[in-house]
Amino acid sequence: MALQELTYQDVAEHNTKKDLYVVIHDKIYDITKFVDEHPGGEEVLLDVAGQDSTEAFEDVGHSDEAREALEPLLVGTLKRNPGDPKPKTPLPGAVSPAANNSSAGLGVGLYAVVLLGGLVAFGAYQYLQQQQSQQA
Repeated sequence: MALQELTYQDVAEHNTKKDLYVVIHDKIYDITKFVDEHPGGEEVLLDVAGQDSTEAFEDVGHSDEAREALEPLLVGTLKRNPGDPKPKTPLPGAVSPAANNSSAGLGVGLYAVVLLGGLVAFGAYQYLQQQQSQQA
């Protein structure tokens, strides 16, 4: 089946449990058959039915398996018209300029400081024990 090119208005018409389209990263998916199987429940899907659900999809942090499950549900791509809302999140693989990629380094540095502090405390304890045994 060839992919369709649909507008926001076309997608908005598919907003019921029996006919449910969503837009994720400008790709349109017919998730009607998946509504009852969705681990998060049907309510979350119905809340974004017929809309761009990219932000909601990414905020949840779906697994790679969830992303792969979308592939057979793909029915088309979004045709943007003037006046359509712009995507709120960047496309996959894009890095936001405000992304803080140094947070992982802080965690490693913190572990290093704690480890060094423990080693210094152990060395001081051993030294004091040795001094105490020499005085006795």
